[in-house]
Amino acid sequence: MSKETVDTIPTHVQGEFPTRDGRFLRWLGRLGLRLFGGWKINGEMPDVNKAILPVAPHTSNWDFPVGVFVMLAMGLKLNYLGKASLFRFPLKGLMTKLGGIPIDRSAPNGVVGKMVSEFSDSDELILVITPEGTRKKVKDWKKGFLHMAKQANVPIIPVAFDYARKAIDIGPALMITGEIEKELERVKSFFAHAQGKRAEFS
Repeated sequence: MSKETVDTIPTHVQGEFPTRDGRFLRWLGRLGLRLFGGWKINGEMPDVNKAILPVAPHTSNWDFPVGVFVMLAMGLKLNYLGKASLFRFPLKGLMTKLGGIPIDRSAPNGVVGKMVSEFSDSDELILVITPEGTRKKVKDWKKGFLHMAKQANVPIIPVAFDYARKAIDIGPALMITGEIEKELERVKSFFAHAQGKRAEFS
């Protein structure tokens, strides 16, 4: 693929949103999305350097490789939460390089407090979470990500995986300022159109 061809492909990223260099990795990501059925990316990551990205619906282990190919294709620099016990030899280096943030759920301030501090101490931080907390159908989403966003004063950027259309839909940046239950419904409404790989769990 020529330099001219690569440079004409939209990046779907604006301004200060954290990105990684790597022409080959972007090519690999686009190739993966084509091989997985021709996935398309709709929308753009906004001009922010800190945010929380709730990804839904999460119904299958296949969501992970699709998400990795999206990350590579867009050249995104993302972070995720992992059990502190995993950040030990021989996995520590790999986990950290892939954007992992170790979490000790027994810590006094809990996960929310830990991440509020991480956002405050970081120049850039984009945290990906799956608010359903499981691949099975759930009635209620976990609300920790909303508390993090509100306390850290960072936006929520919803990202829907719609298997019916083979589309990744990136929503607008939402600031969480109101009552958490109402804010949860506002965020969840963005995903109403999306069908997970296992439609019965969407």
